[in-house]
Amino acid sequence: MALMTRITRLFRADLNAVLDQIEEPEALLRQAIREMEDDLALGEQRIRAATQEQAELTARKQELEQSLPELEGELELCFASEKEDLAKSLVRRKLEVRRLVKHLDARARAAGQYVGEQRKLLEEHRLTLEGLRQKAEIFCRRPQDPVAGSGASDAFARDLAVSDDEVEIAFLREQSKRRGS
Repeated sequence: MALMTRITRLFRADLNAVLDQIEEPEALLRQAIREMEDDLALGEQRIRAATQEQAELTARKQELEQSLPELEGELELCFASEKEDLAKSLVRRKLEVRRLVKHLDARARAAGQYVGEQRKLLEEHRLTLEGLRQKAEIFCRRPQDPVAGSGASDAFARDLAVSDDEVEIAFLREQSKRRGS
């Protein structure tokens, strides 16, 4: 049974290698860029919707807050007229309005926080997309060497790769420049 599994695994590996050779890397790269652009557009749409929701919640909260003084006036009138049943009804409504204001405020704050987080994520995705576009431009411009094969593209990818250590050192340099200024 182990022999059959190994043969199957070798066959799949060879098949995947053949498929990798058949696929056009430029087309795959362009498709990945299009998908990222679509994701960015969808993210922007979600941000607009959440911003709209936040504005609506804030407006509704303000309307309710403006109705509280009117309720206070009506409550004063009920107590002055000794209408306790009506006063209890107004007290109930006042409590409901206050609770609703708190609820709307919490939802508006949550929507604001969501918008902030989504904007941050969207900016990160934009930067990633821009980096991918630059790499794609370099990749698509370089002359194709049919003799070199995939080894040349692997070396090219390694040349473009930036290590975490290089990022850390560059970050420290930039940080040092700004502290010195």
